[in-house]
Amino acid sequence: MIDTNVFVSALRSTGGASRGVLRRALTGVFQPLFGNALWLEYQDLLGHQVWGETTTPAERLQVLSALAKQGRWVKVYYGWRPNLPDEADNHLIELALAGGAAATVTHNVRDVRRGELRLGDLRILTPVESLEEWQ
Repeated sequence: MIDTNVFVSALRSTGGASRGVLRRALTGVFQPLFGNALWLEYQDLLGHQVWGETTTPAERLQVLSALAKQGRWVKVYYGWRPNLPDEADNHLIELALAGGAAATVTHNVRDVRRGELRLGDLRILTPVESLEEWQ
């Protein structure tokens, strides 16, 4: 699963680990998961001024559309509420658990790893860590 901060980083630069994660998802090396909350975050960010000039709005929409085709949509029926420091991040863990994700890729590992619940083998990885593991 790819957190929105990784998606934004991937499209703000011409290289780097976040871009590598996005490339691997787009080429089918791994399948990203999407749920309603995460998808709404992605869509909301398309309208914010966080992008820089590396990509155009049309290119970002095209990449998001391609990512959606590679991903798997998951319905989250049960809220685990891992009680992360940022309540708005709880949906990431819930989606990962509902979809049986091996890992959540995020730049915000410090906060996402600090939940009160430890469920399953879900790993929280930075883009660099994920690329090292999934070479």
